[in-house]
Amino acid sequence: MTANPFLSPSTLPYGLPDFAKIREEHYRPAFDQGVAEHLAEVEAIVSTSEEPTFENTIAALERSGRTLRRVETVLHTLAGSDATEAIQELEQELTPRSTRHWDSIFLNRALWDRVKRVCTTDPEETRLLERYRLDFVKAGADLDEAAQRRMRELNAELAELGTKFSRDLVRASTESALVTEDVTELDGLDEAWLQAIEDDGKYVLPLLNTTVQPALAQLTDRSTRERLYKLSVERAPKNLEIAVRVATIRAEQAWLLGYPDHAAFKVADQTAKTVDAVEERLGQLVEPARRNVEREAAALAEHAGHDIEPWDWPYYAEQVRKARYDFDENALRPYFELGRVIEDGVLYAATRLYGLTFTERSDLRGYHPDVRTWEVFDDDGTALGLFLLDPYARPTKQGGAWMHNLVDQSFLLDEKPVVVNNLNVTKPASGPTLLTFDEVETAFHEFGHALHGLLSAVRYPRVEGTSVPRDFVEFPSQVNEMWATWPEILSNYAKHHRTGEPVPAELVERLTAAEKFNQGFSTFEYLAAALLDWSWHRLEHGTKVEDPLAFEKRALERVGASHPLVRPRYRTSYFMHVFSNDYSAGYYSYVWSEVLDAESVEWFKANGGLLRENGDRFRQKVLSVGGSVDPMDAVRDFLGREPGMEPLLVRKGLN
Repeated sequence: MTANPFLSPSTLPYGLPDFAKIREEHYRPAFDQGVAEHLAEVEAIVSTSEEPTFENTIAALERSGRTLRRVETVLHTLAGSDATEAIQELEQELTPRSTRHWDSIFLNRALWDRVKRVCTTDPEETRLLERYRLDFVKAGADLDEAAQRRMRELNAELAELGTKFSRDLVRASTESALVTEDVTELDGLDEAWLQAIEDDGKYVLPLLNTTVQPALAQLTDRSTRERLYKLSVERAPKNLEIAVRVATIRAEQAWLLGYPDHAAFKVADQTAKTVDAVEERLGQLVEPARRNVEREAAALAEHAGHDIEPWDWPYYAEQVRKARYDFDENALRPYFELGRVIEDGVLYAATRLYGLTFTERSDLRGYHPDVRTWEVFDDDGTALGLFLLDPYARPTKQGGAWMHNLVDQSFLLDEKPVVVNNLNVTKPASGPTLLTFDEVETAFHEFGHALHGLLSAVRYPRVEGTSVPRDFVEFPSQVNEMWATWPEILSNYAKHHRTGEPVPAELVERLTAAEKFNQGFSTFEYLAAALLDWSWHRLEHGTKVEDPLAFEKRALERVGASHPLVRPRYRTSYFMHVFSNDYSAGYYSYVWSEVLDAESVEWFKANGGLLRENGDRFRQKVLSVGGSVDPMDAVRDFLGREPGMEPLLVRKGLN
């Protein structure tokens, strides 16, 4: 046990986990010891004869459970980014045990009694106390013994189901891959792409997490497009049964806690506050988006010379984009080399806007050879933390892109943030990694989350950086996307990977014009996914769903989000956001946050754009405060007024 790296804080800079020393056999004993330590720390809080104060109760809870935190952070990091069979088995075993442990904390009546009696007048302490009290209430601390027993049972089952859903989906991305030995079926994919997916004489095109696969825009063979599309929308059928059970459990838990459904339970502590507010916002967008879809579909069919099918849409959208705007997205890729995009684009924008500097630390090892690490410094030379980038897709990695912390910022614990960004870029067999513009925007987006973590300046880890309501957390990351096309940033990173020539101005102008095309499709597929998530979580307790695909169809039709050519961005069987991660009844948050984003982008433009004083204002008012203040108060403080819908409607062509 003395050699177990989890049992003491890492000696690496900033507490970066020492991945080189961590072995499979370290997890279980460290988890057991972490649970025992945490329970002892909680018992010490409960058993003291002192009257409950913020320091001896809430701050003590913030200090507790550090060993367990180290184990779970590394385990869940690898489960998402490098899920070997051993890691998947560990996650499946330890996640339910972790859930039972946290139930024992939040359903501890003596602890809850102390938390209720704590008083404070400090603003940050008041905010944290409110969060803790809400955590206890929503966990079921006020329920009677029988209801608490049932809640524990349901939580344990949910933990097992969520892990299984995720594991099955990771497998499905490779098991449902499009496989062919005939390279002519893949006509349209460039040579680098073909080399990247060639495997012993076969070509294996794995599925990314969304319904629409990127290759659909390039493949010229219509039958290949159809095969790929159907593999995508029909993947992981076993997860349908899991999804039904997950939704049913959540409905029962909401009922136990006195809510009409899980959506009402989840939205109560979000910025939206009520289900009516969410439904009104989504409802404002569905019909305008549908009208745009119909116009776009007509344009695609006219160009194709025949009726189109769902698998045709990405291909003909690209063809119409080329014809209408003289724009070929592939013409941009030579200007978007991964390393240059990150260092001369993403990081450079943070230097210009916030005064940050980045020093690569090749001596600090990540959890995979592809991971790169930078040390981050403020403009006065003060060290802020570490930024890790894991850019490439692999069979052991879940789809999509995300940010998470390996270490949370906290003045209480004297810890600086260690932040990870995950992308899912196809790694070329050789040569440079060239990105699509969507992948460039994703890199800027995820680094917006990273900035939220890196620039956090709060005392308590529970309210650090991204520890804000789910329908607010996407706001800073969406704002950061604007710098991808800001002239001074674009000219710094968009250079031809061979010649070093800057991207032609006319190509950028055509990109900007072409970006508004297909907005109906992208908005509608997003709204369909958000409303599908919402429908699953508006189920009342006791409702039985016999046929999940029929439920999905009826749910979309009922809210006007069904269209023969546009499926939801995520269908039920591969909607990991809501059936495995913490976005249940929360996928609406992207558009909710985008309202704030669109307003903030207009604010930046109106106030001079890429100016240090603008970055400092956004940092001070929004990024640094994390969850220590009411998020909408932070937005109003930044904007100087109440945000409205009009900038978003204009952006999406829905006004």
